[in-house]
Amino acid sequence: MTAPLSDIRVLETGTLLAGPFCGQLLGDFGAEVIKLEDPGRGDPMRQWGREKPHGQSLWWPVVARNKKSVTCDLRTADGQALVRRLVEKADVLLENFRPGTLERWGLSYEELSTINPGLILVRVTGYGQTGPYSPRAGFGSIGEAMGGLRYVTGEADRAPSRSGISIGDSLAATYAAFGTLAALHARERTGRGQVVDAAIYEAVLAMMESLIPEWAVAGYRRERTGPILPNVAPSNVYPTADRSDVLIAANQDTVFRRLADVMDRPDLPADTRYATHGARGENQAELDEIIAAWTRTIPSAKLLSLLHEAGVPAGGIYTAEDIIADPHVTARQAVIEVDHPEFGKLPMQNVAPRLSGTPGGVKWAGPALGAHNEEVYQGLLGLTGDELAGLRTRGII
Repeated sequence: MTAPLSDIRVLETGTLLAGPFCGQLLGDFGAEVIKLEDPGRGDPMRQWGREKPHGQSLWWPVVARNKKSVTCDLRTADGQALVRRLVEKADVLLENFRPGTLERWGLSYEELSTINPGLILVRVTGYGQTGPYSPRAGFGSIGEAMGGLRYVTGEADRAPSRSGISIGDSLAATYAAFGTLAALHARERTGRGQVVDAAIYEAVLAMMESLIPEWAVAGYRRERTGPILPNVAPSNVYPTADRSDVLIAANQDTVFRRLADVMDRPDLPADTRYATHGARGENQAELDEIIAAWTRTIPSAKLLSLLHEAGVPAGGIYTAEDIIADPHVTARQAVIEVDHPEFGKLPMQNVAPRLSGTPGGVKWAGPALGAHNEEVYQGLLGLTGDELAGLRTRGII
């Protein structure tokens, strides 16, 4: 089956995470993603990650999967000329440099669109291409803070916390990929490309539910609440007899009654303090104490079995080890193994979401630096071997 984006060619010039994750998403669904990297060094993601067996990053094989790596010094006139030639044959140019960088290199959208009117330029930055903050350096963590996420993440009596992953970068990349698909669809009607301007802080802000009208209309400011959802109960993490944690979400009236039946506490739904959604929210802390006293007497596996059988939403707090071992994950192939020259069969997360007719897939893990120089420069652009050797000698590729 042909992947849905198999007729799309993407030039990826970004580094680190936001731009490259957007490229990963497009490549997951079949786009030909040609990643242009600095000669000799490549994307810093090649070195990122806390654990690096054999000196190799375990993050790079994931974020660069399905991509073709070519080297190109974008700071040189010859490198910029290569980009222009590639743009002639591309659908999308993806970048996450600080605003104005492409323009300084003579690669503005105005110039590139004269070469290829159908080109879509996808720009991922901290603050966007316009506005007073646009020239600032902007990492994902700063976007998370400005977009409102950091303030509401963590425990109430502690400083704002990180979520544990680079969520700001990933959200901006996801919105950038969505914008790319929207621009490609619009091009089918107009024949013209356009600029997709994805700001990290705006991607985070877009996910913040009713945060803005709550303050503007009701004067309510959301605060950090740890694992609970304020006024929604029971919905929390509860202890078990074997010192594991189990998350139970039984806040709807019908579901709460099922939980009470499992607990053998039919008195709880009849109690005016817990009979309704609003009442349970007002008495959240004491209800959580009652439930925790019960869960603490039962091993986690048995507790989850009881809850699942009763139709109460519940689950364990998974580590990577738990994810890999889970039979549901295995049955749906949510984790797959990809061949890697250093690690053999390398497990990583599969493509999401799933398409029934034209699914995406992982063809290869992140490639070696410049692994596709000959394929792209000779096969696509028609450079001769001597021309390629000359570019290599001068450090352009």
